[in-house]
Order: sequence, then C-alpha cells, then structure tokens
Amino acid sequence: MDLKKKISEYFHGEGFKKKFIVMLLGVVLMGIFLSFLINVSLGTDPCTFMNLTISRRLGILFGTWQVILNSILFIFVILFDRHQIGPGTVANMVLIGYISDFCRWIWAKIIPDFVFENWPYRGVIFIIALLGFVVAASLYMNADMGVAPYDAVPIILSNRVLKKVPFKYIRICFDGTIVLIGFLLGGRVEICTILMVFLLGPTITAVGNYLNKTVFKFS
Repeated sequence: MDLKKKISEYFHGEGFKKKFIVMLLGVVLMGIFLSFLINVSLGTDPCTFMNLTISRRLGILFGTWQVILNSILFIFVILFDRHQIGPGTVANMVLIGYISDFCRWIWAKIIPDFVFENWPYRGVIFIIALLGFVVAASLYMNADMGVAPYDAVPIILSNRVLKKVPFKYIRICFDGTIVLIGFLLGGRVEICTILMVFLLGPTITAVGNYLNKTVFKFS
C-alpha cells in the first residue's frame, strides 16, 4: 500500500471528522483556559511553566517559543516514533500558545487587573480554569489524533528505553525535570505547578477514560 493511499484512508476513516472536531475543540479550550491560569499566577502545567520562563528571558511571545521547542522535539519524535504524529500534533504545537497569547491580550483590555490579583476572584478563576484545562486536555488526548511532541517524548522513553518502569513514574520524572529546568532558568515555582507534576497526568487519564466510555464511545 503506497503512502498516498494510506493518507487517504486515514483522512476518510470512520469517525475522522468527529475526532477532528473534538481534538480541535480541546486544543482551542486548552489555549483559552491556559491564558487564565497564566494570569492568576498560581501555577501551570510543567511544560507551560518552563516555556513561559524561557520566552520571557528571550523576550519573545510564549506561542513563538512553544513552536520553536515543539519543532525541535518534533524531529526527535519523527526519528523514534512517528506513529505518535497526527493532526493533533500540529494543532497543539501551533495553536495553544498563540491562542493563550491572544486571549491574554483580550483579557488585558476587558478584565480589570484586580480580578486576577485579588482573592477570592483569583482562587475562583484558578479552580475553574484548572478544571477546564484538564477536561479540554482530555478531549484532545482522547480524540486519538496524535499527541504533542512534549507528550510523545515520555511515551517514547517508556516504549524504547525504560520498558520495565511504569509509565506514570516516567511521566512524573519527566515533568519534574522540566520544572527543575524552568526553576534553574529563573522561573518561580508555585505550589500548583508542583501538584500538577504528580496529579495532572493521572487526573487527565481518569477524566479521559470517563469521557471515552460515556460520551465519545470511540473504539
């Protein structure tokens, strides 16, 4: 079977349109909720924490650095496990960071600063944004349209290098290393970032399993 035929079958396969819509919805919502998490400054996921720190040091947009880093990791994924690549990979690489940047620009114009800085507003926004981010990530991941290069790296390590180590421990160590890099580069580690190292992955998996069984019913 030639490559052209494989690509055609993939894009015309059963449930492709539904999965694509679910994936795109998840990516857009992740960008929106991430913008709120960044603004309240109570912690984000490890990848965002490191990327925010680096983008600020370089003086470039968060979305631009996301694309640069993911492009580098994308090469690694192509070399070692291209099966992790799909439309969702590109959407995650390009859209989430820029959507977050755009939303933060909008919020700066229409939402007063005290909403993100003062309690209890700050706490309420954080809880809603965190829950929304987790659900959005579950939509994206369970659409099975490929994963972000960042997420593919620990999968590759698990499948090729650390085969006897449970994946959840590999992911925790990977996220922990990313947080350490962000900290060494001058980032301020909030308690919620530490919690996400241990809780975000399992939570996304649990929510995703529920959605997959009760809502999407993907095979």
